[in-house]
Amino acid sequence: MPIEVEIVSPEKVLFSRAVDMAVMPGLEGDIAAMPDHAPMMLLLRGGVVELYQDGSVTDRFFVAGGFADMTATRCTILADQATALSDLSVDAAQTRLTALEASYEAADKMNVPALDLLMEKMQSARAEIEAAGGPAA
Repeated sequence: MPIEVEIVSPEKVLFSRAVDMAVMPGLEGDIAAMPDHAPMMLLLRGGVVELYQDGSVTDRFFVAGGFADMTATRCTILADQATALSDLSVDAAQTRLTALEASYEAADKMNVPALDLLMEKMQSARAEIEAAGGPAA
Protein backbone atom coordinates (compact mmCIF):
# COMPACT_ATOMS: atom_id res chain seq x y z
CA MET A 1 0.00 0.00 0.00
CA PRO A 2 1.71 3.24 -1.13
CA ILE A 3 1.53 6.75 0.31
CA GLU A 4 0.75 9.81 -1.84
CA VAL A 5 3.62 12.31 -1.63
CA GLU A 6 3.55 15.85 -2.88
CA ILE A 7 6.51 18.25 -2.71
CA VAL A 8 5.50 21.87 -3.18
CA SER A 9 7.74 24.93 -3.36
CA PRO A 10 6.51 28.53 -3.60
CA GLU A 11 7.05 28.32 -7.38
CA LYS A 12 5.49 24.97 -8.28
CA VAL A 13 4.63 21.37 -7.45
CA LEU A 14 7.91 19.48 -7.93
CA PHE A 15 6.66 15.97 -7.22
CA SER A 16 3.28 14.30 -6.91
CA ARG A 17 3.11 10.51 -6.93
CA ALA A 18 2.53 7.45 -4.78
CA VAL A 19 5.67 5.92 -3.24
CA ASP A 20 6.43 3.30 -0.62
CA MET A 21 8.21 5.73 1.74
CA ALA A 22 9.50 9.30 1.96
CA VAL A 23 12.39 10.14 4.30
CA MET A 24 12.55 13.81 5.27
CA PRO A 25 15.00 16.01 7.18
CA GLY A 26 13.00 16.88 10.29
CA LEU A 27 14.17 19.69 12.53
CA GLU A 28 14.96 17.17 15.26
CA GLY A 29 16.11 14.34 12.99
CA ASP A 30 15.12 12.45 9.88
CA ILE A 31 11.67 10.86 9.78
CA ALA A 32 9.96 8.48 7.36
CA ALA A 33 6.43 8.89 6.06
CA MET A 34 4.90 5.53 5.30
CA PRO A 35 1.38 4.17 4.88
CA ASP A 36 -0.65 4.16 8.12
CA HIS A 37 1.66 6.74 9.78
CA ALA A 38 0.03 8.59 12.65
CA PRO A 39 -1.03 12.11 11.62
CA MET A 40 1.59 14.73 12.42
CA MET A 41 2.97 18.09 11.38
CA LEU A 42 6.75 18.30 11.13
CA LEU A 43 9.11 21.25 10.81
CA LEU A 44 11.86 20.63 8.26
CA ARG A 45 15.49 21.69 8.27
CA GLY A 46 17.58 22.11 5.14
CA GLY A 47 18.37 18.68 3.76
CA VAL A 48 17.48 15.93 1.32
CA VAL A 49 14.09 14.25 0.88
CA GLU A 50 14.52 10.69 -0.41
CA LEU A 51 11.61 8.87 -2.04
CA TYR A 52 11.59 5.07 -2.05
CA GLN A 53 9.92 2.53 -4.30
CA ASP A 54 10.52 -1.23 -4.05
CA GLY A 55 13.33 -0.75 -1.53
CA SER A 56 15.35 1.72 -3.63
CA VAL A 57 15.65 5.50 -3.72
CA THR A 58 13.92 6.69 -6.90
CA ASP A 59 13.99 10.47 -6.42
CA ARG A 60 15.93 12.96 -4.29
CA PHE A 61 15.10 16.61 -3.64
CA PHE A 62 16.83 19.26 -1.57
CA VAL A 63 14.51 21.29 0.66
CA ALA A 64 15.64 24.47 2.40
CA GLY A 65 13.28 24.15 5.37
CA GLY A 66 9.50 24.26 5.53
CA PHE A 67 7.11 21.73 6.99
CA ALA A 68 5.44 18.42 6.24
CA ASP A 69 1.87 17.34 6.90
CA MET A 70 1.59 13.55 7.28
CA THR A 71 -1.50 11.38 7.47
CA ALA A 72 -2.05 7.63 7.08
CA THR A 73 -2.38 7.96 3.29
CA ARG A 74 -0.66 11.22 2.33
CA CYS A 75 2.43 13.34 2.95
CA THR A 76 2.51 16.93 1.76
CA ILE A 77 5.87 18.71 1.97
CA LEU A 78 5.58 22.49 1.80
CA ALA A 79 9.17 23.60 1.28
CA ASP A 80 10.57 27.11 1.59
CA GLN A 81 12.61 26.14 -1.47
CA ALA A 82 12.86 22.76 -3.20
CA THR A 83 15.18 21.61 -5.96
CA ALA A 84 15.93 18.29 -7.62
CA LEU A 85 19.35 17.16 -6.43
CA SER A 86 20.63 17.09 -10.01
CA ASP A 87 19.89 20.83 -10.34
CA LEU A 88 21.94 21.95 -7.30
CA SER A 89 25.08 24.03 -7.70
CA VAL A 90 27.89 23.93 -5.15
CA ASP A 91 29.13 27.34 -6.35
CA ALA A 92 25.72 29.02 -5.98
CA ALA A 93 25.22 27.56 -2.51
CA GLN A 94 28.76 28.58 -1.47
CA THR A 95 28.13 32.14 -2.70
CA ARG A 96 24.88 32.25 -0.69
CA LEU A 97 26.66 30.89 2.41
CA THR A 98 29.41 33.52 2.14
CA ALA A 99 26.81 36.30 1.92
CA LEU A 100 24.87 34.87 4.88
CA GLU A 101 28.04 34.65 6.98
CA ALA A 102 28.80 38.30 6.19
CA SER A 103 25.24 39.27 7.16
CA TYR A 104 25.61 37.36 10.42
CA GLU A 105 28.87 39.14 11.25
CA ALA A 106 27.29 42.53 10.53
CA ALA A 107 24.04 41.78 12.38
CA ASP A 108 23.05 43.32 15.70
CA LYS A 109 24.06 40.63 18.21
CA MET A 110 21.20 41.71 20.51
CA ASN A 111 18.61 40.84 17.85
CA VAL A 112 18.30 37.15 18.69
CA PRO A 113 15.39 36.37 16.31
CA ALA A 114 17.35 37.81 13.35
CA LEU A 115 20.47 35.86 14.39
CA ASP A 116 18.44 32.65 14.70
CA LEU A 117 17.01 33.14 11.19
CA LEU A 118 20.49 33.75 9.74
CA MET A 119 21.82 30.64 11.52
CA GLU A 120 18.97 28.55 10.07
CA LYS A 121 19.69 29.87 6.57
CA MET A 122 23.43 29.18 6.97
CA GLN A 123 22.70 25.60 8.09
CA SER A 124 20.49 25.15 5.04
CA ALA A 125 23.19 26.51 2.70
CA ARG A 126 25.76 24.14 4.26
CA ALA A 127 23.37 21.20 3.79
CA GLU A 128 22.83 22.27 0.17
CA ILE A 129 26.60 22.36 -0.47
CA GLU A 130 26.92 18.84 0.94
CA ALA A 131 23.88 17.58 -1.02
CA ALA A 132 25.33 19.02 -4.23
CA GLY A 133 28.52 17.03 -3.70
CA GLY A 134 30.66 19.74 -2.17
CA PRO A 135 32.76 19.36 0.96
CA ALA A 136 30.84 18.85 4.20
CA ALA A 137 30.87 22.13 6.10
